[in-house]
Amino acid sequence: MIRLNFLQYNPSDFELKKSLSLDSLVTNLEFESLCKEFLNALSFKKLKTFSFSKEGFLGLLLELKDKKIAISKAESEALIDASRVYEDLGFNITYLPLNQDGSIDISSLKNQNFDYIFLSSYTMDTFLSVDLKEIKVLTTAKIVSNASADLSPFSDIIYFDNYKLSGYFLSSVMMFNDDSFHQNNIAFTDSFAIYSCFKSYQNIKKDINIKDIFLTKLQDRFKENLYFFVDNKNTLNNSFHIALKGIKAREIIRTLAFNNIFLSNGEGCSLGLSKPSRVIAEMGYEESLCRNALSFSFNENYKEEEIDFVVEQLYKKYIQIKSLQE
Repeated sequence: MIRLNFLQYNPSDFELKKSLSLDSLVTNLEFESLCKEFLNALSFKKLKTFSFSKEGFLGLLLELKDKKIAISKAESEALIDASRVYEDLGFNITYLPLNQDGSIDISSLKNQNFDYIFLSSYTMDTFLSVDLKEIKVLTTAKIVSNASADLSPFSDIIYFDNYKLSGYFLSSVMMFNDDSFHQNNIAFTDSFAIYSCFKSYQNIKKDINIKDIFLTKLQDRFKENLYFFVDNKNTLNNSFHIALKGIKAREIIRTLAFNNIFLSNGEGCSLGLSKPSRVIAEMGYEESLCRNALSFSFNENYKEEEIDFVVEQLYKKYIQIKSLQE
């Protein structure tokens, strides 16, 4: 199995531990020790769990209802959906749009005093890096970031998508240092989500270096049939983003799965489905082009022969699909 379809670090010692169940009448020593270790590892003081869903993010936004909020259009679908419901309830949000090169349009930050900005150090789907240090120069707002693929020291509040980290749909874990959000009581704390998140985070490899090799081989094989929406020199080290002319990405994704090669056309919520990449659409591309997009992300340095195998299988499926269309 060759996983190129998202993070999912899948720790080998992942298990359901009865000792992590929470009891309101006793001291939960193992759970408290787990939280302390996780927080210390990332230099935060407090944590809470919430549902990584439209409803979960809406709850967070409602906790900030008296604050001035901005949200990047490059964030997760669940957060964007929650922001629309939040507006329907009569509250205001300012959106940070995307430029055609995939970068965030931060011009509005110069003129408005936001309290909170939901902005990660990378964009969803394309994995294009976002310089949060530059953002800090423009605003005094607290920056709330998805840290699943990259953790920036310039984020004031972070949260993790447990599905993308572990492959299981568990609660998200949020970390912060102040009173921006309420901490959960025991009955509403997902202890297993915290355990899963920490175990997965510990399994992240820091020495991934195959991106350039992969890209070169793809360009050599596909030539003019391959193009880019973003500059992959500026994507995260363990990821890149391409587009293949004249096909729908989901067709490639589905047929490659029979060869145990797993790719994505975007976030987990649109993985392999008929929906085109929302992020590419936000960059100003028409729907037919958005459907060409493929995201690659990996947590190991595949051998060159494995990369060759992936490229050849991808090219073979591409030619077959193009032939059928003609």
